[in-house]
Amino acid sequence: MLDTLDGMTSHQSTQTMKPATAAKKLGVYLEATPAEFREGVVSRAELNELQANPPQWLQDLRLNGPHPRPVVAAKLGVSIAGLARAGVTEPLTTEQIEALKQEAPEWLGRERATQAEVRKESVRIKKKNAERQA
Repeated sequence: MLDTLDGMTSHQSTQTMKPATAAKKLGVYLEATPAEFREGVVSRAELNELQANPPQWLQDLRLNGPHPRPVVAAKLGVSIAGLARAGVTEPLTTEQIEALKQEAPEWLGRERATQAEVRKESVRIKKKNAERQA
């Protein structure tokens, strides 16, 4: 009986994640990844390897897109909600993001200003909380 328990405790299963989770952690749009990535599971070790030594397809996706909404929002300096308010719901390529920056539509300026205010308020609250704890 004890031998069986020892065998069970020494066995460690490999942590795996769904491709969608791995794509999110890698900052890439899942639908743009290769089929073998989308159809399999990704172990923690494989994810670490992809982050440490990205294959060409991953380098290309990170450079050119299409990018998922969190990446698009970060590149434009707005929130994900700001993208939604502007009607930007699809992934964008780096080229499309750069074109938006050049066009500088009214919504982009407004959302950037909103995002700047949110950041300022966040810093103010952190500072106030730090002073309260001191």
